[in-house]
Amino acid sequence: MAATGNGPLAGVRVVELAGIGPGPFAAMLLADLGADVVRVDRPGGSGLGIDPDYDLTNRNKRSVLVDLKAEDGPAQVLDLVERADVLIEGYRPGVTERLGVGPAECHARNPRLVYGRMTGWGQEGPLSQRAGHDIAYIAVTGTLGMIGNAGGPPAVPANLVGDYAGGSLYLVIGILAALQHARSDGGTGQVVDAAIVDGAAHLATMIHGMMAAGGWQDRRGANLLDGGCPFYGTYETADGEYMAVGALEQQFYNEFIERLGIADEAPARKDFDRWDELRQAVAARFRTKTRAQWTAVFEDSDACVAPVLSLREAPAHPHLAVRGTFTDHGGITQPAPAPRFSLTQGSVTRPPARPGADIEAVAHDWDVPSLTKGGTDG
Repeated sequence: MAATGNGPLAGVRVVELAGIGPGPFAAMLLADLGADVVRVDRPGGSGLGIDPDYDLTNRNKRSVLVDLKAEDGPAQVLDLVERADVLIEGYRPGVTERLGVGPAECHARNPRLVYGRMTGWGQEGPLSQRAGHDIAYIAVTGTLGMIGNAGGPPAVPANLVGDYAGGSLYLVIGILAALQHARSDGGTGQVVDAAIVDGAAHLATMIHGMMAAGGWQDRRGANLLDGGCPFYGTYETADGEYMAVGALEQQFYNEFIERLGIADEAPARKDFDRWDELRQAVAARFRTKTRAQWTAVFEDSDACVAPVLSLREAPAHPHLAVRGTFTDHGGITQPAPAPRFSLTQGSVTRPPARPGADIEAVAHDWDVPSLTKGGTDG
């Protein structure tokens, strides 16, 4: 069964050279939207050692095994490239060139190919050949330094800001834009250089504008959106859980302090000198009820207050349940494809691809008989 679904990218063929982190996630996004993504795995495996059955970034894909260091390995990949619209790779700069599947070789076989490159540091620059991970990339862009409490160390936001927001999402944007260009009259393929440092820096564009205008201090926990504001942050409840408050606008703030029960004692919202006093009043009040009780208090209100849920709790939230924000497939609860489309909605149609499990099917569907030479169905 082909991986192509009914999403808006149905009919688009993608070759993914197996890697870890943002490259596979970007390919998953394309697969969720209906693209036929063929992941080229290495014999012997790769990645972080997770059981392939649970590697959700490989859902909706198919997998073939190709040893790029073998004599016929590059030719097998180029046979796929000839029939593809997109290639995604996440090696260090120069590696695919040395392997014989770099942009020059691929475009010689398929001039309209969009060649997507995913790295942390980018294809050039003093650090381009250095190893790294999400935390280092967001550190040098100033993004990591923004996050955390005043007087404390920067808080690590998992690998969401760098790998996936600054990396995968920007790679997908670049691929879709380049694909549009390649399919236009006279259009050709091109290389998309998606660097996590570029994307993570770009995410803070609004903050740089606020800082230039004098509306943002270049330090943690001192600003409107970084926890420095007493009505934009998190507060502990009586049962050790937390509520998130985002009552920025005056009308929402008014409802917030009314429902919280401190309207008569709270200092004026714009009295910055008394923000610490306001924060203490809010914190003390939140500690008088449990998270569930406060959730009930702020339900059906515009106070912009929500319970802080864990990953396991989130799928059961009534709003997310109604929207189908999470889905169950193959016995695994997981985020559903996003965003939504009125005519060509994506879906989870296949479990995570097991390495090499689809050699015969891909060879047939893409008409690439070279894949089956020496290969076996997993």
